[in-house]
Order: sequence, then structure tokens, then C-alpha cells
Amino acid sequence: MQDEQLEPSPEHANRLTDALRRYWGFDSLRPLQRRAIAAAMAGRDSLLVMPTGGGKSLCYQLPPLIDNRLDVVISPLISLMKDQVDGLNEVGVPAAAIHSALTPEQRRDIYSRIHSGKLRLLFTSPERLVGERFLSMLQALDIRRFAIDEAHCISQWGHDFRPEYRQLAMLKERFPHATLHAFTATATPRVRQDIVQQLALDTPEVIVGPVDRENLVYRVVPKVDVERQTAEVIARHQDEAVIVYCISRKETENVAAWLAQHGIEARAYHAGMDNDERRRVQDEFASEKLNVVVATVAFGMGIDRSNVRCVIHTGLPKSIEHYQQETGRAGRDGLEAECVLFYSAGDALKWESLIVKSAADAPDPEPVIASARQHLQDMARFASAPACRHRVLTEYFGQRYEKLNCGACDVCLEEIDTIPESTVIAQKILSCVARVEQRFGVGHVVDVLCGADTENVRKFGHDQLSTYGLLSEMPRKAVMAFVYQLLDQQVLARSGGEFPTLRLNTASVQVLRGEREVKLVRPPAGTRKQTARAQADMTGVDTQLFEHLRQWRRTVAQNRGVPPFVIFADTTLVHLARIRPTRQATLRLVPGIGEKKASDFGNDLCVQIATWCKQHKVATDQLQ
Repeated sequence: MQDEQLEPSPEHANRLTDALRRYWGFDSLRPLQRRAIAAAMAGRDSLLVMPTGGGKSLCYQLPPLIDNRLDVVISPLISLMKDQVDGLNEVGVPAAAIHSALTPEQRRDIYSRIHSGKLRLLFTSPERLVGERFLSMLQALDIRRFAIDEAHCISQWGHDFRPEYRQLAMLKERFPHATLHAFTATATPRVRQDIVQQLALDTPEVIVGPVDRENLVYRVVPKVDVERQTAEVIARHQDEAVIVYCISRKETENVAAWLAQHGIEARAYHAGMDNDERRRVQDEFASEKLNVVVATVAFGMGIDRSNVRCVIHTGLPKSIEHYQQETGRAGRDGLEAECVLFYSAGDALKWESLIVKSAADAPDPEPVIASARQHLQDMARFASAPACRHRVLTEYFGQRYEKLNCGACDVCLEEIDTIPESTVIAQKILSCVARVEQRFGVGHVVDVLCGADTENVRKFGHDQLSTYGLLSEMPRKAVMAFVYQLLDQQVLARSGGEFPTLRLNTASVQVLRGEREVKLVRPPAGTRKQTARAQADMTGVDTQLFEHLRQWRRTVAQNRGVPPFVIFADTTLVHLARIRPTRQATLRLVPGIGEKKASDFGNDLCVQIATWCKQHKVATDQLQ
């Protein structure tokens, strides 16, 4: 049952507004935030699905401040807990996290604060929560609310299933008077149902926000020379945070090394690295000492850096859920960010092999393989279909998309570049497959088309074929990309087995006869179009002052031992660089500056801005 009119009581509403303004410097909550908080205050179980950057965390951070109780937040990673606690302490909210990285002194201090009633939020992991001693302590404290972050981890249908999350079902038995509140950024209807069932939520308030991330610009580009293409995208985001995702550990190292050789400071990150080295890369990225990380999916969930301006995929993710989660790490501050996927049908073929291998040890592998293949097919369709990217993603998660043109993807921005004479090129490729008698794989066919002088080409006499060298004027990687595009469009087939070969099909014959046209695309040349949102984000903003404030923030964060985004989000710096306040009264009008931050940083900020504006002869305190 859902109550569309669920709202905080008048008393709670006033206290919420006061707390929001006092601690975070915002004047109002979004409607879905109000509804989620109302459920918590009314003692109703709830499930909130809201995209990254939508403000989920406020929904469990505000209630304990209103009724002066201790709430427990269950979070999967130490780094996530630490970032949240640092951020809460910076705004004056008493919060702490219990985890394995604490010293005995730190642990004793936290337990002392718990028993003295001074804490409002206690973060912990699911593994620690289910320990008997910890549970007994919480029962003695009469905990009445549990927030479960990253709740999709409890569902076997989710993309990050963690078995230890299943144990959280016991909370209803051990704390019969407590309410449970599940939070996640990504969940299909099936996953939402599974979360409710696994946690035994009692007639929960299920709140599902719009899945679309309007501030993300999606681009899918044919993969030709992935290292060079990646470098070109990174160049559009100089001195900004970029995450580059790769399918394999080896690829992360190769891409990072290539970027470093070409003057881009980048570091690899994957699960096979030494723990200390992984932690060092993660810390340097969070502290803005490093801006480009090349990683497997092992990187990201524990990263709370809000100003990632670009996420690049050098290969196809294995599901739309993974893609949504990984691209969701861009633009968490609400400012525009770019998401670029370099795609080749060959990526899907790589995943096919990995899917079968990874399911080999499962008790019943067939359902596992079938589910993984379905997810992969959905992802491949997203990448290959020339349809509005925002629409496809929104509809995949069961929501309607009303806009005719999103203005924020390569399709709607009309950036897709079709090759002239595409059908002729396709005919040459298909003819070559026929000439080699459909007995060879992609690499060999490409060698023949490009006129390569290889042992196999000579051995089989394929240098004597009429199709030898037909596409020799094109780079080999481009021809390879075209072959995979034909596979994607199903005008060319591929056999199964360990050494798959290219095969013709009915569509191939239609193309060869000139009865069917083919469209091949290439990476668009030149700069990308600036979106209307990007222009609006920076209207009236002095970009030089913005960069000056970023440097000031980095220095302050380093001195305080916290990540820069904990001091101020980029959105707050944008407002500061637009308004340019030099008085405390004006400063307090900037969203994101509450009482404690105004007290801690206000005087320094005003001096910084006043000095900079005087040097550059720029007007200050621009409230209009």
C-alpha cells in the first residue's frame, strides 16, 4: 500500500526545514525526499529508489536529528562509511562508523559516545551488524530505525548481489518495534519486489523516483583505436575527474600505461592489485591528487567523489544495471557530466565466453547463464540501436520517457556519423567471407581485406583472391570495427565453439544482391556540441574564480584530512563564483553552506573572494 499524500506532520515539517537550513544550507526538500522522511517519522517501513545524486542520504540523515534518537545505517564499504561520516561531521551532525580499520582508542571513543546518547547516526557493515555482541548492544539501546544503503545488494536479481546482505532479514525478528528503510539508486521492478520480500518489509512505502539522469550526456562511439579514443575524450575534461572502466585487469594496466606515455597522469585499479596500492589510488583520486583512474568494476561503489565529470567505458558492460550504476558515478553534484561508451560487438562475444566459464561452478548453471545472456543482450541493444539513450534507459527500468528529444545524447544531438558507401563496404566484407569459404574468423578475414602479408594468408593462398586488399586504404582497426557492426546488425553471423568463424546468412545474401542497405558508422570527428544544460550550469559564473576556489578547497581539505568534496560540492563553488559574496550575510544565501560551514570557512572565503575580485576588477555580491 502506498499513500500518495504521505507528508511530515506540521511540527516535523518545521523542524525539518530548520535542520536542513542549519546543517546543510538548503531551504527545501524535494517531494520524494519529504515522502521518504515522512514514512520514517511515521514509523512506516520504506523502500526508496532514487538515482545517484538525487539526495537519498538526506532521507536517513535528517530523521534522527528531528526526534533526537540514534539510527543505524548499514553500508557495504568502509570507504563509503568514512566519507559519509566525514561529511556529516563537517556540517555538525554527530555521526560515527564502526569498522575493522579503527584503532582500539577510536573504538572506545565511539562506544562512549553511543552510550552517552551523543550520537545520532551510527554506520556499520552487514557482517558486523549480525554479530551477536553488536546486536545485543543495539537491542539494549532500543534502536527504532535501520537504514539499509545499497539495498540492491540483497537481491539475487540485482547487479551487485552480496550474500551477507541476506542475513539482514533477521532484523525484523530481533527488533520487532523498529522500522527498516531500504535505499538504492538502481532497481528494476523485479529487484524492488525481491528487496521487500527479503527484508520482510511490513506494508512499506515504496517510493520510486525518476530513473533518468538529465545531467548526463550519453554517447556510444564505435570502438576503433580505444587508447587514442579514450585520450581524446579525457582531453575534453582537463583537470577534471574521469573514471575509465575496462572489462579486464590486463586492459586497465595497458590503457593506463598508454595514457601515461602520452602525457596523461592515469593509474590502474583492479582487484588483483596489492591492497595498499589499491587504497593509495583510491585515496589520491578522492583527494583530487589524481584525476584519471582506469579500472575494472571493482572501483566505484566506495568512491563518493561528487565531481566526476566523465565516465568512459572502453568495452561493453555486462548489463544495463551495471552501466547505469557505473555511469551514475558521474555528475553526482548535479552539474553536467559526459558518459562515453566505446562499443564493438566483439565485446559481447568476449562476455559470452566469460559468462559460461563463471557459471561452471554453479549448482545449476543453466538459469545463471540464461539470465546473464539476457542482461548482455539488453546492453548490446542499447549500444547498437540509434535511439535516444535517455529514453532506452528510462523505459528499461519500467518508466515512461516523455521528451521527444533529450538534447543530451549522441542520437538527439545528431552526432552519429554514417559512412558514405556503407553498403559497398559491407558487400566487400561479405564477399571476402564467401571467398574464404566461411571457414575463418574475424582476424583472418580482416587481414585478407587489408592486404596483409601474413603466414596464414600466404599458406591458404588468400593473397590470390579477388577480395585481397579490397579495403587496404583503411586502417585495420576500422575494418575490424565494420565487421563487428555487421555482426551486430545480423547481416553477418558467427559460429560457436572455441574458434568461431564468420558465416553468411539470409541477410548477407540480400546485401550482396543489392536488395538491402547497410549503415556503418564511424567515430564523429571534431569537438562535441555543447548542450543547453551545460550553458545554463555556468551562466554568469566566473570560471577563473571557480578554479581559484577549487584550489582553495583542495588546500583546506588537505589540512583537515578529508576529501575536497566534503568541504564544499562543486555546485556550491559554482554559486560562489556566480554571486561572489564578500559578506557573511550574502554567503549564507548560497545553497550548501549551513551554520557550521559558515562559521568554519565563512571569513576565509569572503577574504579569498574579495581579494580575487579586487585583483581582477570583478563586481562582488551579485544577488540578482
